[in-house]
Amino acid sequence: MKQDWKPGTMIYPLPAVMVSCGNSPEEYNILTLSWVGTICSDPPMCSISVRPERHSYAIIKRNMEFVINLTTEALARQTDWCGVRSGRNYNKFNEMNLTPGKSKMISAPTIEESPLNIECRVKEILSLGSHDMFIADVVNVQADEAFIHPGTAKFDLEKARLLAYSHGHYYGLGKEIGKFGWSVQKKGS
Repeated sequence: MKQDWKPGTMIYPLPAVMVSCGNSPEEYNILTLSWVGTICSDPPMCSISVRPERHSYAIIKRNMEFVINLTTEALARQTDWCGVRSGRNYNKFNEMNLTPGKSKMISAPTIEESPLNIECRVKEILSLGSHDMFIADVVNVQADEAFIHPGTAKFDLEKARLLAYSHGHYYGLGKEIGKFGWSVQKKGS
């Protein structure tokens, strides 16, 4: 038997990411989000949803760019802290001993400690209610070579030990149970 609940956002787990923004060191900030997603593969596009009252909202809206920095189990404390403290009151890079890195295509900084940095340029902003969605073109991706399989362009997600968020809690990713298409793959292939 299933119960009916009022409509809500129950799509979990989600990635826990740190979004970095700002076009100068004085403006740099970090915002923790899990309302982030891929919306198109060709051209590569993604979205983040941010409440207008968040400090980073005005920075992203003014500069029209941001970096999605994937987080890891080792960055769990920094990820949570950057989500509950405001950039109005703290320099999050300094407080969490995180290193602002150089993006290749935009002014917003990367987070050097992140294994994967996705540079984004805002294409459109949709006001949706409690959050506004920033729809963005992915203009560059920086991947830490420590997590790339030698001789390939494959990023080792398991080795990176990425962080996920589910209904108020952070989790490491579990063991692999299959790959895309494994359910129809012929035995011995």
